[in-house]
Amino acid sequence: MRYLIIGAGPAGVTAAETLARTDPQGEISLLCGEQEAPYARMAIPYLLSGRIPESGTRIRPDPGHYSRLGIQLLSGRARSVDAGDRTVLLDDGRTLAYDRLLVATGSTPALQKIPGIDLPGVHTCWTLDDARFLLGHAKPGTRVVQMGAGFVGCIIMQGLVSLGVDLTILVRSGRMVSRMMNPAASAMIRRWCEAKGVRIRVDTLPEAITREPDGLRVHLGGGVALPADLYLCLVGVNPSLGFLAGSGVATGKGIVVDAAMQTSVPGIYAAGDVAEFRDCLTGQPAVNAIQPNAVEQGRIAALNMAGRQAASRGSFAFNVLDTLGLISYSFGTWQGVPGGGHAEVADAERYRYLRLEFEDDRIVGANTVGLTEHAGVLRGLIEGQVRLGAWKQRLQHNPTQLSEAYLACSQRLA
Repeated sequence: MRYLIIGAGPAGVTAAETLARTDPQGEISLLCGEQEAPYARMAIPYLLSGRIPESGTRIRPDPGHYSRLGIQLLSGRARSVDAGDRTVLLDDGRTLAYDRLLVATGSTPALQKIPGIDLPGVHTCWTLDDARFLLGHAKPGTRVVQMGAGFVGCIIMQGLVSLGVDLTILVRSGRMVSRMMNPAASAMIRRWCEAKGVRIRVDTLPEAITREPDGLRVHLGGGVALPADLYLCLVGVNPSLGFLAGSGVATGKGIVVDAAMQTSVPGIYAAGDVAEFRDCLTGQPAVNAIQPNAVEQGRIAALNMAGRQAASRGSFAFNVLDTLGLISYSFGTWQGVPGGGHAEVADAERYRYLRLEFEDDRIVGANTVGLTEHAGVLRGLIEGQVRLGAWKQRLQHNPTQLSEAYLACSQRLA
């Protein structure tokens, strides 16, 4: 059996390793699109901040790991898929044949559509090459204007501050990390960043970027222009699926898959940030682009590719964010549900915040800032859809009694 995996992130690597264990006689090829050994994008901020060397970004640090498992690493980018012939055409003209194909191509950074976005000095920070550029050019005092304060923007901020740059963050919406934090939690994170010396401008969207003799100018409208040596565009990412056009593979927000992670075309599977499957809480189609989901989806896809039966119960939405040392979490349906209740506690001076979202007697979502001790319990209660009974009222009165509620409800269910 010839297995081809496009994409060498956590989903692709996990799938390749699972196939090696499940079908030792199979031919496994892992296509790496960046001319790099497989690495973890989420390690890039730690590289920028000097907490790890470049070798620490590798998903498997041992260079001989893949060859020992019989996994062949290939370099190249997919241009198209011919599902009838079961072949993949690469950008360099090569053609790769497969019996089973896994698409684990992850995401691609989005770019603003403004004049000057293609100028020298304008960059994203998504790849290892991007990180190498920043390490070579971002020095103490370098003027950096960063557009975007979502999840990726906030983790990259950590590395930039460590490098000592003069940093200004532009936020298109009225608040930071608006896709994972409610207004109260977002405001707390913003205050924390400003206290660390980062300038933040909300409700701001550049109109153009120009190059002047002394560097870039980021034009904000109304005659306001910010000088910059570097401009980072971190406005989000999109699933990397353009090469599937004409393949017959059904797509929505991502590649639509079933519980086996198989697409609409038999023999083609998808996993990770590019895959669209149901959310385990809401039952609605979702692309929950986080590493634990990617790893689990890669494992399930590989088992089914090798003829074993495995099924996903759905992805779970949760994020853990380190913003300049302030840890925040979002779980499940953190925005709340129609007709649901909530409980909230805040200590603004100590940067502590917790909000629980209820539906009937279940917690369906939560935001926390600075309260890491509740993370595991919250995930268990939300992902397990645990019925709280009388504990709901107690948590509404005191949301910090999560551990007690979890123990009591777990003992009741045992």
